[in-house]
Amino acid sequence: MTATLSTTDIKSRVRAFLDGRLPADLADDEDIFEAGLVNSLFAMQLVVFVEQEFAFRIGNDDLERDNFRSVDAITALVARNVS
Repeated sequence: MTATLSTTDIKSRVRAFLDGRLPADLADDEDIFEAGLVNSLFAMQLVVFVEQEFAFRIGNDDLERDNFRSVDAITALVARNVS
């Protein structure tokens, strides 16, 4: 991965992962936990996807629900860790 990865690129990759797993009309800021779209297995799959796709390890401080609540939150988490 390069340091020039844009938030648009990050969001596109996150959306590609979520495609077919969550509703297509999901808004970027929609809370997927509050909407009941995530179970514990999917939450772990999401963490593994982020670590593998963006080549960084999510530390204990970042391993909290707020960082995975929405496409926007995941994008922000990745952007903070790959810059």
